[in-house]
Amino acid sequence: MAMASASGSALCFTDASSSLALRRDCGALCLPPRTVTFGFVDKSLSNLERLRLSSLKPRASNATAVENGKQGESAADSDKVPTPVVIIDQDSDPDATVLEVTFGDRLGALLDTMNALKNLGLNVVKANVYLDSSGKHNKFAITKADSGRKVEDPELLEAIRLTVINNLLEFHPESSSQLAMGAAFGVLPPTEPIDVDIATHITIEDDGPNRSLLYIETADRPGLLVELVKIISDISVAVESGEFDTEGLLAKVKFHVSYRNKALIKPLQQVLANSLRYFLRRPSTDESSF
Repeated sequence: MAMASASGSALCFTDASSSLALRRDCGALCLPPRTVTFGFVDKSLSNLERLRLSSLKPRASNATAVENGKQGESAADSDKVPTPVVIIDQDSDPDATVLEVTFGDRLGALLDTMNALKNLGLNVVKANVYLDSSGKHNKFAITKADSGRKVEDPELLEAIRLTVINNLLEFHPESSSQLAMGAAFGVLPPTEPIDVDIATHITIEDDGPNRSLLYIETADRPGLLVELVKIISDISVAVESGEFDTEGLLAKVKFHVSYRNKALIKPLQQVLANSLRYFLRRPSTDESSF
């Protein structure tokens, strides 16, 4: 059995099977879909399609709402629109999920965002703000309201990400030109959509004897975090901790991964990279083909 540690400070995925089988349709070694254990949560990823769009709503073309009373600039003035950044960090705090949101200096106190997180069954146990050359950074430490533990369910983590993006589109409609979801749900779609074949980059390197470091950069889309977790777990690779960054039209992912509590050997690194690359460059491929 390949299993990551179930400590409170890590994201964990397990797979009951350790065998690998050759699949003709993807040209890589991979396993059929498995149940994913993410930390202390054991559930099937059967609600993936629901996650993709359920938390997003189309925006009216004349939207001028602003969060906490700060009015946004014209979306047409795209050269002055900062890049929105949403970071979900499971590494830096052993007891909480850290959420960071940046949109230049345009964000207020994000009270509506905190209320939206509360509606997801979450508590914001700590919040702080800091400024640097890239703008104002709003950071929140989040736990589940029912258990007081950090968020370990990949579907809930993706719901957090989509909720924050949804609020950005609502209260800062000019951000839609800088977000992948703006194409369907914003007042102004991105002027230069990302080519997924060009944007996708995957690297894997050793991070000590017991784990490897997986970097993924690709075009963002709803449901991506859950989909990546599923692909990785399907080949019995455990994700011990990680960070998922949404930077404008791009998603940047860093996962600490292992196989049977060891760093990934070179052949397995290639299997994982090929499987992810095949999936990410074919976003419309039906899931059953995997």
